[in-house]
Amino acid sequence: MKTNLIAKKPYITPFVIWIIAGTVIPLISIAYYGFTSKDGGFTFKNITAMFRPDHMQALGLSLLLAFISTAICLIIAFPMAMILRESKFGKQGFLIFIIILPMWMNFLLRTMAWQVLLERQGVINAIITAVGLPRQELMNTPGAIVLGMVYDFLPFMILPIYNTVSKIDNSMIEAAYDLGASKKTTYTKVILPLSVPGIVSGITMVFIPALTTFVISNMLGGGKINLIGNIIEQEFTINSNWYLGSGLSLVMMLFIIISMLLLQKFDKTGGANLI
Repeated sequence: MKTNLIAKKPYITPFVIWIIAGTVIPLISIAYYGFTSKDGGFTFKNITAMFRPDHMQALGLSLLLAFISTAICLIIAFPMAMILRESKFGKQGFLIFIIILPMWMNFLLRTMAWQVLLERQGVINAIITAVGLPRQELMNTPGAIVLGMVYDFLPFMILPIYNTVSKIDNSMIEAAYDLGASKKTTYTKVILPLSVPGIVSGITMVFIPALTTFVISNMLGGGKINLIGNIIEQEFTINSNWYLGSGLSLVMMLFIIISMLLLQKFDKTGGANLI
């Protein structure tokens, strides 16, 4: 069937080749190593290794920081999306440009910039000491990692929500006001339910990379705070244990798939609260 489809539409051939080379083959390789022991036999030990105390601790911390980062991004992004929606076209375009501007810079450079700001002799501590407050240890803390996640992933929350709220028909909002609804009721019963698709998309785009990140925790955590992404990265690059790294990666893929299914289910039922 796929052969017939390619024969009828040859222009999709590069896309199919790309999917096979960039997605299917790597997934098969990870699955192979994940269920293979170092002596070449079949095993579940690489999968069950996730339940080791050190791995469970890293996974729990990863889930906590990812949840906190996603919640902060949502709290900031929704009001920002509404501001963008209600602003005039010229100002709106400028604000969107300001939001996406940092994304044009290399991810590592953006994270390194926070190192300069948060280090003991950095800009933030200089301001703190200038007003007479004691110098703070901002680097190598979970708070620094959360700050880095929020900064790097916030645009991925704002843009989907803005794309959704910008399509809300003004007549529905005006009808709610005409029927005597307060501003709070209009937001909670009209605007928020209609924004669910954008919110779900934004949560997905922030939570998943926050859960699996290792670059931000390496740079802002100073290697002292291990998230599950750090452990997987170390198994591949430092310990050269592709078997354990692949097994842990498969478990994380399962976490991601479950979270996406839950979010999609919420997306389908989220509009049920609309009155």
